Amino acid sequence: MPFSSLNDPVDLARAQAALEAAWKDVKPADIDVFDERERTRLAYIVAALVAVAEDEDDLKRRAVERYRQSA
Repeated sequence: MPFSSLNDPVDLARAQAALEAAWKDVKPADIDVFDERERTRLAYIVAALVAVAEDEDDLKRRAVERYRQSA
């Protein structure tokens, strides 16, 4: 579970919201099939960045950037 290390409810909520927003940015628009492996990879990236992000938007931006760099 990507977010199992997050104990603070605020951090968990930020991570979940940022994951949803980031997934919308990186998921190809022409693909309707949910790719759970890629979404999970993105979730781990989000979880790793929660502590350094200033807010939810910063978290989303950083996660999308790192996801694209590691693709």
